Amino acid sequence: MRLGLALLTIHINKIPYRFRGKYRRVKKPSLHDLLKMKQDFEREEQNMLILRHPYLTLEQSHGHMKDMYVNSRKQKFFEKVLAENRQKFQKEITIAERLCHMRVTEAWD
Repeated sequence: MRLGLALLTIHINKIPYRFRGKYRRVKKPSLHDLLKMKQDFEREEQNMLILRHPYLTLEQSHGHMKDMYVNSRKQKFFEKVLAENRQKFQKEITIAERLCHMRVTEAWD
């Protein structure tokens, strides 16, 4: 009984979800938390500065990677696969090829 009470009191002090819910304990911010928040704000401000003043204008950046996409290995592979699929599935089939089983003017007649 005494061992059970001792273990119970240990587990009561270690509540796993103590920062959530109706009876939550609010954690006080430490100096490390404040410094981390300050660094986050500084990083966000630098990102916003870069977004407000981009390196290239819209006119300069238009089509600047066109050559990269045209000559890329991925693009060449994609074109090769499309050509193979066209060759297999989109063949030009003539009427003569469709009706070749109906030939009656063969030599054995």
